[in-house]
Amino acid sequence: MFTSRTTISGFNLKVAKQGLTNSSVIFSRQSLCEIYPSSSSKYCRVVTRAMSGETEKETAYGLPIDLRGKRAFIAGVADDNGYGWAIAKALAAAGAEIIVGTWVPALNIFETSLRRGKFDGSRRLPNGSLMEISKVYPLDAVYDTPEDVPEDVKTNKRYAGCSNWTVKEVAESVKNDFGSIDILVHSLANGPEVTKSLLETSRRGYLAAISASSYSFVSLLQHFLPIMNPGGASISLTYIASERTIPGYGGGMSSAKAALESDTKVLAFEAGRKGQIRVNTISAGPLGSRAAKAIGFIEKMIDYSYSNAPLQKELLADEVGNTAAFLVSPLASAVTGSVVYVDNGLNTMGLAVDSSTLAT
Repeated sequence: MFTSRTTISGFNLKVAKQGLTNSSVIFSRQSLCEIYPSSSSKYCRVVTRAMSGETEKETAYGLPIDLRGKRAFIAGVADDNGYGWAIAKALAAAGAEIIVGTWVPALNIFETSLRRGKFDGSRRLPNGSLMEISKVYPLDAVYDTPEDVPEDVKTNKRYAGCSNWTVKEVAESVKNDFGSIDILVHSLANGPEVTKSLLETSRRGYLAAISASSYSFVSLLQHFLPIMNPGGASISLTYIASERTIPGYGGGMSSAKAALESDTKVLAFEAGRKGQIRVNTISAGPLGSRAAKAIGFIEKMIDYSYSNAPLQKELLADEVGNTAAFLVSPLASAVTGSVVYVDNGLNTMGLAVDSSTLAT
């Protein structure tokens, strides 16, 4: 494409010219007086414009998110109703190649469901095609190397038949299979004592939440950074409990999310300087996914959000997926180290508008 610019009565008109191969290309004629009614009549000239299609209404406009030629590794996809799946779909819709890492105990069920077409309905992309997953890797992001895996986990029947599932091994496998990636997505968390208050949380439970929910992101980026192409991007998922008290969201999970957000800023600097990689996190509102139901009161959290958020509507997983697609795309090339809220604005509220005290 090349462009030429001409100035007519103070108006800069930029004319784009490119190869026209569509047989339905037509031309329209419109007076500058019609385009700029305030222009002097002596500058009224006829403008000829090339358009594809039968009418101007059929001309495509927009700012597309184009991830064609990009490859994304998404850690933490184990079903078709969580944020990880929604992000995978959004990236696939934008043209990215998708590979995923699935928690080892859930791997067999996930792969079987994919193979039998159980997810075909939710795999449907806007263009009508089905999202393709190039490869599914077994992954347990709690363990960095094989040496870190305790004996009781190695001999656990839920891990039987799987190999090369630590973070280091998965990164090496992806390098051997694909060479490199452009996008890294961290969509996993776990707090074995999440239903306990912080005062009741054991040291072991607290550290387990930090390990699975925040350090796992550090480990993933540490091991995948060497195979990420410059200009790539990484994102994680956080929650408002990192900065506000959410009674019932316990077991150290609020601390883990706070650590994740802090690490996002540090990693943005380090990965940016070392590999030209952008690092952001999405603070998503509550979603009734299978994983979230472990909290025990997710439906109440969703109802509370609907009643009190500025945008009084259901939060869709696809909305988080679309935000992720933007953040990893060239359109967000100057955005890094940020916490991006996708929660219908709930994070802005300091008072529950549905509180019974306001009714008295």
